[in-house]
Amino acid sequence: MTTPPNKGEGEEREGPVIRDKRRIDPETGAVREPAETPAAPAPPPGPGQGGAPAGAPAAEASAEAAALQAQLDERTLDLQRLKAEYDNYRRRVERDRVAVREQALANVLNELLPVLDDIGRARDHEELVGGFKSVAEALEAVTGKLGLERYGEKGEPFDPTVHEALMHAYSPDVTETSVADVLQPGYRIGERVLRPARVAVAEPEAGGDAPAAES
Repeated sequence: MTTPPNKGEGEEREGPVIRDKRRIDPETGAVREPAETPAAPAPPPGPGQGGAPAGAPAAEASAEAAALQAQLDERTLDLQRLKAEYDNYRRRVERDRVAVREQALANVLNELLPVLDDIGRARDHEELVGGFKSVAEALEAVTGKLGLERYGEKGEPFDPTVHEALMHAYSPDVTETSVADVLQPGYRIGERVLRPARVAVAEPEAGGDAPAAES
């Protein structure tokens, strides 16, 4: 008969595990103490019960919001400054563009003034006829569309900013310094004078407006 080999001391025995949960020990008759139940974990401390102060999260959020608002204000000022600089640059470029155009146009029209003078003299002597008349009128129309204006009329008040006095005289027929005759018409573009009108000037006679002396 073969004897089954004994199990080693370190090996666990197979079979059901029985736990005795009776309140009274059957051998001694004494009442058994109940096994201690593991204590439940304590709840986290609430506001005002230790740990971080109750107002700490609100204070941190307020400080963060203030920092973000300061950054937003700074960026807004930067954008406003950038927009103002761009607007100034755009106006300066537009002003320079207009000035260059006006200067170029003035240079071209200045070269045409002697031709216009010849046309005016031919008209005064009734020599503006035939094909020459058509060309002359077309040229005057084109220069007018470009803004060229002829000025200077006999009898108008003398203005040293637009008139150039070549002759001077006194006359009882005027009450203020006036243009007595136009020797060469003036030309301008808008407020810009290309050539002043060259005129003869008449002034009131000295004492002409004084009242007659009583007898």
